[in-house]
Amino acid sequence: MAGESKKRSVVIAGHKTSVSLEPDFWDAIKEIAGERGISVNQIIRDIDSGHEGNLSSAIRLYVLRHYRARAARSATSGRGSTGPEG
Repeated sequence: MAGESKKRSVVIAGHKTSVSLEPDFWDAIKEIAGERGISVNQIIRDIDSGHEGNLSSAIRLYVLRHYRARAARSATSGRGSTGPEG
C-alpha cells in the first residue's frame, strides 16, 4: 500500500533508533537534505534536537513547514508580475 509507513534506522547522538514514515515523507526529507547538502541522518538529528515528543511526527511537521514556506516564497515572489489573463 502506497500510504503505508516504512521503518528506517537512523543514528542520533550515537544511538541507533528507528523512524516510521510514509514513503512520500521519506522522499521529501531526502529532497530537503539534498537541497541543503546534508545527509538524511543529519537533517533528522537537527529535527530531533529541536522537538519534544514523537520524532516521526516532528519530521512530518518539518516537511510540511518547509513546503509551506517554499509556497509562500513562491507566492510573494510572483506578486506584481503580469501573468496570463483569465
